Parts: sequence; structure tokens; C-alpha cells
Amino acid sequence: MAHNVHVMKFGGTSVATPEARMISAMRVISAKEKGIQPVVVVSAIGRRGMPYATDTFINLLKEIDPTVEPDPRELDLLIACGEIMSSVIFAHTLKTLGHTAMAFRGGQAGIRTDGVFGNARIVSINPTALFKCIDQGAIPVVCGFQGVFSEDRTLPGGELTTLGRGGSDTTASALGAAMHATAVEIYTDVDGVKTADPDAVKEAPTLRQVTYDEVAEIAHLGAKVVHPRAAEIAMNYNIPLWVKNTFSDDIGTEIVSRDKFPGRRVTGVTHTGKLVFLQFDLSASEKTHRGTLEASIYGTMERYGVQLFMLNVSPESTGFAVPRDQYAIVQDVLDGLVIPVGDSDSRVVYVFQLGKATPEVETQVKLLESLGEVRRVAAKLTEGCSMVSVVGHEYMQQPGVFLRALEVLEDEQIGVLQTSDSDFSLSVLVPEADTMRTVKLLHARFGLAEVV
Repeated sequence: MAHNVHVMKFGGTSVATPEARMISAMRVISAKEKGIQPVVVVSAIGRRGMPYATDTFINLLKEIDPTVEPDPRELDLLIACGEIMSSVIFAHTLKTLGHTAMAFRGGQAGIRTDGVFGNARIVSINPTALFKCIDQGAIPVVCGFQGVFSEDRTLPGGELTTLGRGGSDTTASALGAAMHATAVEIYTDVDGVKTADPDAVKEAPTLRQVTYDEVAEIAHLGAKVVHPRAAEIAMNYNIPLWVKNTFSDDIGTEIVSRDKFPGRRVTGVTHTGKLVFLQFDLSASEKTHRGTLEASIYGTMERYGVQLFMLNVSPESTGFAVPRDQYAIVQDVLDGLVIPVGDSDSRVVYVFQLGKATPEVETQVKLLESLGEVRRVAAKLTEGCSMVSVVGHEYMQQPGVFLRALEVLEDEQIGVLQTSDSDFSLSVLVPEADTMRTVKLLHARFGLAEVV
């Protein structure tokens, strides 16, 4: 039987209240009445601070004893309850409106993941149960953000795993790929992808089309519109991906492949606030040791899941910015870190130091001096920073773009602490107090108010 599947994903605000759920449910029913087979994906009910939000469940464990970290396996079991509740309540809402519906956990929907609790990746999907549900005339309502992992497929059940932040978007895109959907629609509380945060630029227009590459870049650089992994899956399987507002009739933003755009242009300005910038001085290290030291820094950051921005590497130093709420992790694992390099005859012991030396680092250095040569790798810290980025489709490679951005900031006396660029963006690190002003200035400088 042929299926004209549309995956419709509803975020936390779209299912937060009975009124919001009714509006979302009517969108699903409207799609079905047009001959579309809706497959619904839901997030947990509400956002931070609400009774059934993911953060609320996490805090239930942390409040017991903040010094004891929750077990990742059991944390996944707990936080998955948010989507389970949401799926059952949404399915029941559809039933009260006269439409048969069935709720599915991620595993029941056929979503298999790797075994990384808290940040699992989908490895396969067998949507047989969802197709069977559709063939019986019912609407499947799937828990976003979760799947199951089983080392031994012959054993019953499996371990419940969650997909990390933005995981419901990933669920929607992955189901779209597995079910050969004709569209994936992400419903949220904004009209689509805007040229800037409306808190910074009140009249920022909604973009009618952006590329998969751009939306992945925008998401990485701070805008919480679509998760980059979801955009990547949609791009790889060439599925039309839409971002729409549950609460308005705006047509939203279509996310398309790069070949749909013949010209170069700027897409928007995004920002990530509350960063700490670290610049590691490698000038005291042997040139042959620098690769090992850099690998130690970046390998440690990856191991502890620290998000990095504004990466820069030079012969004398390397640096990056981290979210302020992750800086405590960085401090714990890097401040005082000891890296011995070389063989026994020419060994140098390097000790990392973040900012001003702590008594612990000084003690560490004293103890190590008896074993041989000790050198410090000191990091200069700049706190209270924010990254503002200009994103564009094949635009950033044009001569003079960076200069135009820097000139307008210099004219307005905004201090630029660091710069970086990529194929799709250029970024400046500025004092946090100047974030919104920087967004406004760059939005105006590149004529984004006229974008349609």
C-alpha cells in the first residue's frame, strides 16, 4: 500500500497546554483530511521550569544530593518519561476528536541506537509497526528523543537511550528517511527561520528558504531552530524539511539543498551568549611537542562533551570559547592536567594552568620538579563574552566581507576580542553587554531587513 507520509514534529510549547495540544491536534487532523498520512513526533510537555519538562526530571535526581552524579542509564530512563507522557496525552487528544491514534515509545517505533546514554545516535529504524498502525487507519504518535540499544538482538527488550538535546528533531528526520516521507515538518512557536533573534531585531523577517548547510551552521552558532543532526539527515535523504509555527498560518521556512540557490547572499545573524574564551600559550613548548599538547586539549574536551566555539590554531597558541555553564568541567579536567612528552632521556612534563595559578597547580609543579623539567602551558581567560555570527550561502568567501563587518563594529566602538570563519559563516567574539547591539548593527549592515 502506498503511503503519503508527512512527519509532523511538535515541540515542547506546542504540547504545553490543553489549548496548545488542541491546536496541534487540529493541524494533524487537517493533514489527514487532505489525504496525507501524518506520523506525529512529540517532545516533552513544556520547557524548563514546567512540571513535566526534561530539566524538571533531571532536577528530581540532582536535588537528592547534588554531589552524586546520576547514573546515565537511569537518567535516560527517567527523562524519557517526559516524551512518553506527551505521546499518550497527544494520542488521547486525537481520540477525543474522533480519530484513532496510538502512542509509541522510540523502541516500539523501531528506533535502534548505539549504547551512548544521554547522547545516543540512531543506527537503524524498522518502522514496520508504524506502517501497520497507518494501514489500520490510525495515527502514530511517537516519542521523540529516544530509542533502544541492545548488544544482543536475540534478547527481549533493550536499554532505553536518549538522543541528546534537540533529539526530537532528529527522531522526526530519521523517521522521515526510514518511511520515505514526502515532508518533515518541525512545529514550534516561531514562524520559521528568521534573519536574527526577534529579541535583538524586533522586525527580523522570516526566511522562506534556507539551505541544509546554512540551517546546520545557524543551529551550531546558537539559534535553536532545528538540530544540526536533523538537517543533516534530511539533506542526506533529500527530504523536504519545513519549520512552521503551530500558532499561526505563516507558511514557514523550507529547508532545501544548496543547488536550489543560484546566487550568493547573507542569510542571517545569530548569537551565542555567556561564553568563556581560553587562549593557550604554547610558546614555551618544544615545536615537536605541540601536536601532542593540542591533541590532549581537544581530546579531553571531546571526551567530556564540552561544546567549542571560535577555534583558532597558530604556531604559538591555540584557543576556543566554551559555554559558561560548561566552564566548571573545563576547569576540573584541564587546570593542573599533567602531560609528559618525550622519552626518558629528553622528557618534558607539561602542566596546564587556567588563568592565575591555584595553590593546587603550584603544589603540582613543585612535586613534579624533582622528576625532571617542568613547563607550564598557561591559558589566558576572557570571561563575559558572546559570539555573534553572520551566516550566508557561499557568501563569506567574497573579498571584503570581514572588513565590512569589522568596520561597522569599530565605528560603534565595539571591541572585537577574536574572529573566526568557515565556508558558511564569519564570527566575532564581543563583550556580552554588546551582544544585542552587535546583532542589530550587522543585521543592518548586510541589509537583512529586506530579505524575503
